[in-house]
Amino acid sequence: MTTQVLKNSAVEKGMSKTKMGFMLLLLIGLVAPYAIYPVFLMKVLCFALFACAFNLMLGYAGLLSFGHAAFLATGGYITGYAVMEMGVTPEIGILIGVIASAAMGFVFGKLAIRRQGIYFAMITLALAQLVFFLYVQAPFTGGENGLQGIPRGNLFGVISLKGNLPMYYFVLAIFVIGFTIIHRAIHSPFGQILKAIRENEPRAISLGYDVDKYKLVAFVLSAALAGLAGSTKSLVFQLASLTDANWHMSGEVILMTLLGGVGTIFGPVVGAATVVTLQNYLSQGPLSSWVPVILGLIFVVCVLLFRSGIVGEIKKFTKKNFN
Repeated sequence: MTTQVLKNSAVEKGMSKTKMGFMLLLLIGLVAPYAIYPVFLMKVLCFALFACAFNLMLGYAGLLSFGHAAFLATGGYITGYAVMEMGVTPEIGILIGVIASAAMGFVFGKLAIRRQGIYFAMITLALAQLVFFLYVQAPFTGGENGLQGIPRGNLFGVISLKGNLPMYYFVLAIFVIGFTIIHRAIHSPFGQILKAIRENEPRAISLGYDVDKYKLVAFVLSAALAGLAGSTKSLVFQLASLTDANWHMSGEVILMTLLGGVGTIFGPVVGAATVVTLQNYLSQGPLSSWVPVILGLIFVVCVLLFRSGIVGEIKKFTKKNFN
């Protein structure tokens, strides 16, 4: 009885710290565009949401996907096409892009979810490459030129998003919604079952859980949120290109998640901010051609020395020295 009370107290304390951290980040986000270039901040938020979506798969379901770039690109292309050619408002275009990414996630999941480990990763990579070459040839994507000049439009047909400041707060709202969905999912019974599957899948099966169904739901949710990030990014930069569909993008999101901390709620946000900042500043200096090499070295160092990532290591340090 006493042990259970202590466990419940620890869980509540952890949830309270998470809420405080989230409120602090939200406060920073509200005032940040007055001190930092809004377009840079929007890029950080888009990739932070993408990394959080990937972390839902790797950190909580234990599934390593090498194909998440396909969902990011699908959201961007479908939203861009819907806004440009169909003339829909931004929120409708984003919704269409998210639905398309979720549908693709369902197809990917159905084909890959019964495999584990490296086999699962290779299937997702192969499917993502198939999507990449499809987007190279498809007429609606613009091929190697991509979709250029995607209009930001008017939110709900009323609020103009042409300016960077209103667009920033729209992106911030989308990030908060996506982050809240992920947070709610991982702290729900569904999320606890995902953790059980990650830790010991045979035991979860023996308890009567339909493991493949739970993994498929997690895959589709992760794909939808990755599509949300891609849809938003296409409106921010008014561009949807093959860069988002390339396998390098799947590698980048893995780096962001590992650098920040796999299985931590704020780790992907910190990792995405770190990687985007490094790319931004290094690309402007004499080391611009060495950016991939530097990121690769950071990845190696992180894997060898900081297995828990930035946030994970901070949590371990504070737990060891202040608890």
